[in-house]
Amino acid sequence: MILSEQIAADLLRIKAVFLRPNEPFTWASGIKSPIYCDNRLTLSDVAVREDVENGLAETIKQYYPETEVLMGTSTAGIAHAAITATKLNLPMGYVRSGAKDHGRQNQIEGKLLPGQKVVVVEDLISTAGSCLEVVEVLREAGAEVLGIVSIFTYGMKKGLNRLAEAKVVNHSLSNLDVLAEVAVKEGYISAQEKVELIQFRDNL
Repeated sequence: MILSEQIAADLLRIKAVFLRPNEPFTWASGIKSPIYCDNRLTLSDVAVREDVENGLAETIKQYYPETEVLMGTSTAGIAHAAITATKLNLPMGYVRSGAKDHGRQNQIEGKLLPGQKVVVVEDLISTAGSCLEVVEVLREAGAEVLGIVSIFTYGMKKGLNRLAEAKVVNHSLSNLDVLAEVAVKEGYISAQEKVELIQFRDNL
């Protein structure tokens, strides 16, 4: 099984992905969605966690071999950045959603030198807003952001357009198209529900 299918099967098995075409979830953005993805659950399953972290490490080695530092998004990307950095013997840190209001008022936690080549580690990309905020903070600090690695992406047009406009490349371990195929194959949803799922994504 190829990696994208394995990760999709993993997410479905541990119920990190919920599919409810007839009873949509409401995202924080207000979007009514037939799918909800909680990749934090991958940390609680040893086998899936290993698949994810090995996948992230191999993706970084393949697409960003010159990486010097990994930076996780707060909070979901922090653990994945730490584990993957350990596998790759690289330093890591993370970027807060806002600067602290005490101490040194850091927004970037961990050591980062101007000019260092950085890869951002994210768990999930939908509209790409949060990860691009992290990229911008790192660029302002003088880092050379090589790109993003993530566990899963919906492949929404808004997210793809934002990434392109910011000149940022993302490589995800799996995506909605693959997950929908695996979900039909393994009996989680019907073929018609798969069509509706993809239409939802394409209409955003």
